[in-house]
Amino acid sequence: MIYVLAALLPPIGLLFNGQPFSAILNVILIVFCAIFGLVFHILLLVPSAHALIAVHMKREDRRHREVVDAIREHGPPPGFPR
Repeated sequence: MIYVLAALLPPIGLLFNGQPFSAILNVILIVFCAIFGLVFHILLLVPSAHALIAVHMKREDRRHREVVDAIREHGPPPGFPR
């Protein structure tokens, strides 16, 4: 659901994902791309792409942190080379 929100309303999606500085950068990107997107139409997709990539990276970071915490708490999985 957060990916749909990030694609359709990029700054709101970033705020809901806990990334206020990325949301501010995204608003700046929206203004820049709205001006120059009249000539180069592909620029209109940049703010949505930025939001989707930022949301994905934040979620991957959270998953990675969970795995590292689990390994620290329970030790490495069986058969894991040391």
